[in-house]
Amino acid sequence: MNSTLAYYAENAQDFFDNTCDKEMRGIYQKFLPLIAHQGTILDAGCGSGRDTLYFLSEGYKVDAFDASKEMAALASRYIKQEVRCQTFEDIKEVDRYDAVWAAASLLHLPFSRLSTTIEQIAKALKTNGIFYASFKYGEQEYSKDGRHFTPLNVEKAKALFKEIDTLHLLDIWLSDDVRQDRKGEMWLNLLGKKILHDDS
Repeated sequence: MNSTLAYYAENAQDFFDNTCDKEMRGIYQKFLPLIAHQGTILDAGCGSGRDTLYFLSEGYKVDAFDASKEMAALASRYIKQEVRCQTFEDIKEVDRYDAVWAAASLLHLPFSRLSTTIEQIAKALKTNGIFYASFKYGEQEYSKDGRHFTPLNVEKAKALFKEIDTLHLLDIWLSDDVRQDRKGEMWLNLLGKKILHDDS
């Protein structure tokens, strides 16, 4: 078990309690209009299951997973639906989802692994499928309380997407942390769209 997973194993309930009821409507309003109603969404690294629960309530079909078995168990009970315990590398679906939602989850990977991991995630998207991810805003990778963090700024995010052939960057913007005790901590939000290359 790596140190990030060890952190969530020890702090799963506290993390759940601190995140499950936080308001994300402003982000949802940018994401959901791009997806057909009752479309299929993969919540990749779902944490408490907060976002999955909202998407389900809006009529979308959602599969969710988390790398932490403790978080997956808490989220499963919360959304009353199975949450798989797996990693990004375990995603094997191809052309299955209308959208992938990766809120505050990919940021636990080293920057060196992001492009190949996002490429693999993109395989699970249908053509024209939507990809969302959020990262802490910043420049340098760091560890805190055992967890690894890879922040992004606008320049690094654009450079990252240039390495990902299958996704076109639609939008990039900053938002404030939704937790009241973290106000002033900024997040970088990314929206991408899977494109079909004409190799003929």
